[in-house]
Amino acid sequence: MSDIFREIDEELRRDNLAKLWARYGNYVIGLAVVIVLATAAVVGWQKYEASRRHALSIRYAAALELAQKDETAKAADAFAALAREASGGQAVLARLQEAMLRAKSGNTAAAIAAYKSLSQDGSIDPAYRDLATLLAALHELGTVEPKTVIAELEPLTRNGNPWRPSALEVTALAQLRAGDRAAALQIYKTLADDLTAPQALRQRATEMAAALAG
Repeated sequence: MSDIFREIDEELRRDNLAKLWARYGNYVIGLAVVIVLATAAVVGWQKYEASRRHALSIRYAAALELAQKDETAKAADAFAALAREASGGQAVLARLQEAMLRAKSGNTAAAIAAYKSLSQDGSIDPAYRDLATLLAALHELGTVEPKTVIAELEPLTRNGNPWRPSALEVTALAQLRAGDRAAALQIYKTLADDLTAPQALRQRATEMAAALAG
């Protein structure tokens, strides 16, 4: 008797499963297809990104080679094009390279514009933005009013900023251009005694302080 009940129970279960599959089977198949497609898409995207990064790295190396051959304008254009297509740190480095090469080729205005574009880009690390501000100010020394350069660098001269010693050195140069030897001398003295500043910068500051004091 128990076998009969077992068979009936199994038949009912199979019947219920058949009804459930008839009602939801298409959804299950659809979900499975979505999972497979999503997995394939992720794997495909990862392969594409790896291939893309590799191609961009090759272009970066080619642009560097142009720069080493003193084909400065071509190298700057190559880095500019690379920066438009790259992302993250690679794009930032390409933009910095482009600005540097614009300056090297004598196109100071383009270099300053490139540096300022970086300094105002809120999507990149503040340290790189500050570096771009510093380099823009350095190239502006001969083109804008010294007080403008001093004002632009003021946030970088505060304690804790990684570019403080270099920003102070450029500020001192701007003070000299403005004719304020006393202010420049005070900055050089500060830098000469700053143990956190690079040794070469401290040496320059010591020599400048001695020359101004003399």
